[in-house]
Amino acid sequence: MDNSSPHVACSHCQAVNRIPAERLGESPVCGRCGNALLDGTPIELDDANFDRVTSRTDLPVLVDFWAPWCGPCHAMAPQFDQASRQLKGRVLTAKVNVDASPQTAQRFGIRSIPTLVRLQHGREVARQAGATQAAQIVAFGQ
Repeated sequence: MDNSSPHVACSHCQAVNRIPAERLGESPVCGRCGNALLDGTPIELDDANFDRVTSRTDLPVLVDFWAPWCGPCHAMAPQFDQASRQLKGRVLTAKVNVDASPQTAQRFGIRSIPTLVRLQHGREVARQAGATQAAQIVAFGQ
């Protein structure tokens, strides 16, 4: 990896974008489709785009596995959003709805939600289950 220009895969079109390190915090957009890449809001990943985005992104990817019916997931959602803003330009944050993406949830062995998984080049490097506050999410994501 060229640390001066890490790759970030677009969750919309899966194009790989090389972003100069000094511009990571400036809300870069995809060179192909124009969608935001690192604007401080979590991206939505699913069974179709999960691997292509996570394995082709040089930044750490912090994934929140959740479900719409899960009370603790809803309680943690604003905390994850806040942590995403704080991690802007350093970590790609993502959400995976386990009901809509059962293959990805099964592959990662998600047994309880919410579960946070930190990935590097598509490989799991850390995991934390249960709802948590923004400060702990930021610490876990770095």
